[in-house]
Amino acid sequence: MIRLLLLLLLTSPAFAADITLAGKIEQGGLLIGTAPPGSKVAFAKHEIPVGPDGRFIVGIDRDAGEAADLIVTGPDGAREVKKITIAKRDWQIDRVDGLQQELVTPDPELLKKILAENKFWAAARKQVELTPGFASGFIIPTEGRLSGHFGRQRILNGEPRAPHSGMDIAAKTGTPVHAAADGIISMKKDMLIMTGNSVMINHGYGLQTFYIHLSKINVADGQHVKQGDVIGEVGMTGRATGPHLHFGATWVDQRRDPDKFAHVWLGGY
Repeated sequence: MIRLLLLLLLTSPAFAADITLAGKIEQGGLLIGTAPPGSKVAFAKHEIPVGPDGRFIVGIDRDAGEAADLIVTGPDGAREVKKITIAKRDWQIDRVDGLQQELVTPDPELLKKILAENKFWAAARKQVELTPGFASGFIIPTEGRLSGHFGRQRILNGEPRAPHSGMDIAAKTGTPVHAAADGIISMKKDMLIMTGNSVMINHGYGLQTFYIHLSKINVADGQHVKQGDVIGEVGMTGRATGPHLHFGATWVDQRRDPDKFAHVWLGGY
């Protein structure tokens, strides 16, 4: 009898009904979820920050498999496992052969500097705020031509490079760049080797956006910004071949496709 009661508790229909997910479930995508306040949530082996109101964010990896488990444990120990079916996307793959190897692999001294700079990004991505800045909705941060897509990958001389981590928006140098949503400036760095003048905004619950190759930065570390505030200007600092904004997003230290939430579903949340 006790065992049967426990089984009913773990599979309570009322508890399951209180767990929701909103957004398109696909590779590189982002979802907003709700669970009973006080719950613990895990997705694809990630422990997820949960706000006091039970709200949380789920990010789906670029190379995620066809399904993953969302595990919610309520404050009373009730446990619900939802198997999430993930839509597959076709990623553009470019193969380039015959390049001089020094153009493919940086020299050791340059690589050392790049790895040192990566620590700035890693430290910023670890910051977690439970203030839901993302609830403001998201906008595309500047006007221009979309010149690069998230997830595109190049294979140079047979060596796979990291997939493109965001969307590129080509525009004239000096074009204003706006905060995509409410948040806190979690990193502001001048003239990094790869990304040039760079800004990252923490929107809460593990979600951050970043803006790189800027010609000018208008914000400071720790500054609170509202959606639409001018945080800088388009440029071509760092390793860039023309003026553009590279706009990206990370969730729990993993890159996500900003185009999938910047103007599709978060704006109406």
